[in-house]
Amino acid sequence: MTTTEPIALPVAHPAGTTVSALLLLPAAARAVFVFAHGAGAGMSHPFMTAIAEQLAERGVATFRYQFPAMERGSRRPDPPAVAQATARAAVAEAARRLPELPLFAGGKSFGGRMTSQAQAESPLAGVKGLVFLGFPLHPANRPSLDRAQHLTRISLPLLFLQGARDALATPELLTGVIASLGSRATLELVADADHSFHVPARGRRSNAQVQAALCDTIAGWMAARSAGTPR
Repeated sequence: MTTTEPIALPVAHPAGTTVSALLLLPAAARAVFVFAHGAGAGMSHPFMTAIAEQLAERGVATFRYQFPAMERGSRRPDPPAVAQATARAAVAEAARRLPELPLFAGGKSFGGRMTSQAQAESPLAGVKGLVFLGFPLHPANRPSLDRAQHLTRISLPLLFLQGARDALATPELLTGVIASLGSRATLELVADADHSFHVPARGRRSNAQVQAALCDTIAGWMAARSAGTPR
């Protein structure tokens, strides 16, 4: 099965409910990315959609899904335990539907952090690596390392894509975190980009060009991990 448009699917939640998901599966897909949204916008946000579509052009399927609070239309994110259980259920559903594809997980901001916390608590079955688009290292303009502590308990390859102007991840602190994680962690700092990967209108690159570069990096990194290239 291949799709040129995302297919809506349900994901059974451990709490006994379901959440929505969108599968975009290109022809000759080489990997699948279980792609969680951020705290303030759902799986159909333009950024999420653009990344999914551009990854499809590069042979990466995406399995986007909603957290329960977003499904209900709540402005308040789910508690970590609920969000982590949702990430685990989405990974399991993607693996069940696409067992032949190398499996990666992560997401935008809150979604990536909840996925990493789930992995730190108990490994996500079959996942080869985690991808973070704007890891929220600390609250906006309140530098701290508290949110990074769990990363030391993850042995998987980790890809951090981060705007150099991200108010939720002071570059100096983030660089130190990456260094402490050793060779399993890769950091790609995007010049002039903020937490949403927006760049100044008069800058050298447009938002669309930044998104394309992000997807080039993700697809290349996944291809190397799928092939068993040393971390």
